[in-house]
Amino acid sequence: EKPYECVACGMSFRERSNLMRHQKVHSGERPYKCQECGKSFSQHTNLLVHQLIHTRERPYEPYECSQCGKRFQTSSHLFQHRQIHTEER
Repeated sequence: EKPYECVACGMSFRERSNLMRHQKVHSGERPYKCQECGKSFSQHTNLLVHQLIHTRERPYEPYECSQCGKRFQTSSHLFQHRQIHTEER
């Protein structure tokens, strides 16, 4: 059950905190700013991943495609990528 619904797009969430994070997509709110270059992000985790470009560390990519081995920083990017494999069939 997903009782928390976004009034802007109808997307539903199990937890209120996920709805609150999602709503930043519609509001354009980007409260997390990189002190190095000034780029802003709607989610703290996206800022942390971005900051790796300044330290020249390899990005943390914990999500791996079981079909081709390509790695991703977020589960949503992996999910989007998987559609490539299902469309090939």
